[in-house]
Order: sequence, then C-alpha cells, then structure tokens
Amino acid sequence: MNSNSLSRAIACQLAAIAYRSQITTLPASVVHAATRCVIDWTAVTLAGSTHPVALALEHALADELGHGKSRTLSGLCAPMRTAAMINGLASHIVEFDDIYAPGTYHPGSPTIAAALAAATGEGVSGECLLRAVIAGYEVSNRVARTLGTPHYRYWHTTGTAGAIGAAAAVATIYQLDESQMAHALATSCTMAAGLQGAFRGGSEIKPLHAGHAADSGFVAAGLAREGVVAAEDLFEGESGMAAAMAGAVDWQSGIGDSGEYTITRMTVKNHGCCGHIFPALDGVLWLAEEHGFAADDVVSIGVGGYSATVDVTGNHLADTAAAARFCLPFVVASGLVHGSIRLDAFSQARLNDARVQSLMTKIHVELDPEIDALFPQQRAANVTIELANGMCLHRFQPHRVGDPDLPLDDRALDAKFLELTEGVLAVDQAAGLLAALWHLQEQPGVALFYPT
Repeated sequence: MNSNSLSRAIACQLAAIAYRSQITTLPASVVHAATRCVIDWTAVTLAGSTHPVALALEHALADELGHGKSRTLSGLCAPMRTAAMINGLASHIVEFDDIYAPGTYHPGSPTIAAALAAATGEGVSGECLLRAVIAGYEVSNRVARTLGTPHYRYWHTTGTAGAIGAAAAVATIYQLDESQMAHALATSCTMAAGLQGAFRGGSEIKPLHAGHAADSGFVAAGLAREGVVAAEDLFEGESGMAAAMAGAVDWQSGIGDSGEYTITRMTVKNHGCCGHIFPALDGVLWLAEEHGFAADDVVSIGVGGYSATVDVTGNHLADTAAAARFCLPFVVASGLVHGSIRLDAFSQARLNDARVQSLMTKIHVELDPEIDALFPQQRAANVTIELANGMCLHRFQPHRVGDPDLPLDDRALDAKFLELTEGVLAVDQAAGLLAALWHLQEQPGVALFYPT
C-alpha cells in the first residue's frame, strides 16, 4: 500500500479518526464516557475471570503464563497478547459488557482488553490508556454500524469489528503514525472472525470471539510497527471485508467523520444476558411493578420484537447456562419470578426452577415489523400480558434500561461495579479500585488494575 493509494483507502480514513485521539485535546464529556467504559469493563472482566471457561483458556495457554510484561486481571503474568486474549474472553463471559447499539457490537471486551495489555506492557499513563480506548471505540463502532445487520446475520460483530478496535487501541499505545495505523487496521480485517453459530444452543465458545479479536489486534499493530505492508483495500475492495461479510455497504455514510464521538452513546448493560432480550424484559418488569401482579397470575406473555430478538433469542432452549442467556422465554420468566437477572440467574437451581419452567411455556415471541423497522438504531419491544383475572396489559418499551436514551447514571454504574466484583475482590479493595478508576486520566500508570 503506497502513500498515494493509501490516501484513498477506507483504512486511511479510519486511521485519521483513530490518530485524532493521540493528538487532540479531548472534550471532558468524552474522557468521562471513556472512563465509564473502562470501569464497566473492569467489573465484568473481574466477574468473568473466575469462570470455568476463563480458567480453561488459562490452562490451555499455561506455557505462556508466569512471564511477560503484562498481566491478566486474574493476577497472572503474561505476554501482552496473551493477557489481552485471556482478559478479552473473561470480559465477555457473564454477558454484562457494554453495547454500541447501531453496530450490534460489544466494543469494550476486545478493545479495552487489548488497550490495557499494551498499556501495562509499555508502561504508559492512564491518560494514554484512555486515548487508546477512545481510538479503538471510534474506529470499530463506525465499522460495525457500516457493516450493519447483513453482517450480523452470520457474523458476530464483536469478533470481527472487535479485531479492528483492538488494532486501533494497540497502535495508539505504540504511537504509530497515520500511515502505520492504516496498515494495522487493514491487516486486522483479514484476521477478523466470529460466527453467529457459536452462540446458538449450549455452546460456551462465544467469549472466545472477544479474546481472539484482542489478540488479532496485537498482531496487526505489531506488524505495522515493524513496517509490514497491508493490502490497500481490505475494507472496501471487491474481495475485501464488506464484500465477503456484508455485501454492498455505504462506507462514507457509515464512517463519515463529523467530529462525533460514538463512545458517548454506549449502552451499559443492566441485565446479565443477551441484550436483544432487554426491551422485552424491561417492559415485563415495568408492567409487573405498575400493576402489582406476580408470575402465578400470568396466562400468557406475547413479545413483538425485532429480527435479532427472534433469530437469536426467540427459542425455548435453556438446559444450560450458556443457552439460557440467549433464551428470551427463560430470561423473562426468571426475571418475573425472581425480580432480576443478575449473576445468579443462570445457576442450576434457577435453570431447574419449576415456576420458571412453567411460565416459559406461556411466553411467545414473534417478529413485529414496526419494531424491526427501528432496529438497529433503536432497540424496542411490544409486550402484551394476559392475566388470570381477565386483564390484558400492553406496553411499548421504546428503549432498554441502560441505553443512551434511558441511561444508567454514575451511581448506578458504581453499584454495578461493586456487585460484579463481590467475591472476587475484598469490599475495601473493590471500593479503592473504583475510586482510583474514576481518576484514571490522572494516574501515572495502570498498576491500579492489578490489586494485590
């Protein structure tokens, strides 16, 4: 890719957006938004770090642990890319990680995992880490929303766009120039992967997509730093990413740089399950609180959702925790019976709960064309509940609790952090880490992420 052809490439346009985070004075609102993302990521990663799937990856990579310049959040020394892969996987396990709704994408899991591993290994400041996070989000969010729903039909965007976000973040830590950044981003295209089939049914491998994306970003940025040249049109070419994974897309509309910061429009998850279930769950819980009925009063629940709600979660498969997180009837039934969907929602006792299983049979999901027309810019649901006393209740749930238009404030984020880290950190450790993270921009380094 010579400099002339590069100037016309999508990779170069994305590189300019990423490079901006290195050299400009960032608005306070953007720094605050990025800090919130890092706090949220730290909580969900610590919660996932003790999960059997995370431990399995650590065991599988045992010969790479115990040495290296970086660390996992579980406390193990590791080479940077190994730490990124393990932390990336751990951050996506409990299904509490952030969402960029227009891209149907979880940017934090791969992007922050890669950024933190590089920041630790390179010994940079908290501000540098935040700049890398912003670069990764701004590039990969734009790629994700450009590829859109045709891409999401078969591909898991967290694995695909996530590799590009990780590459941008690591390249920012490495302080690559715009040309090197463009090569890193182009290279990451050919390493992007993650199939939708990985999270249909009882599979436990979905979190690997985030870990692999973080690792791929390291490889792409490292090659670019060493001067390795990428193909010039891996985003937009006839045999490039969009052609292979989405079909015809409008790159200029999708990535157009109007000076916006997409990181200020993130969804902070309020439930520990697939986000496509949230509108229905929020609507049912709202109706239950408003009208004071219980699960035993329900005759039927009808959910009108968008395409991904039906395709990804409109099943009755809930025999394992992995399957149940993507089963709308189980999640809605369990939420109504128990009041919430938190870390304990997928325990064996909850999976076997007779009241939940009975209510599941009364829940039906179907495509609502008007709701589907709002997707992916808006995540909504129509909920209709019939009660044994003859009442028929209806609610249009326009947004998910935690979406930018119905946000969780900083106090709610603090509560989420302390809840998810309970049992992983001592109470005083968790409170101290949280307080330090709110001042990440002022920290001279990133050792605070590894409490001893």
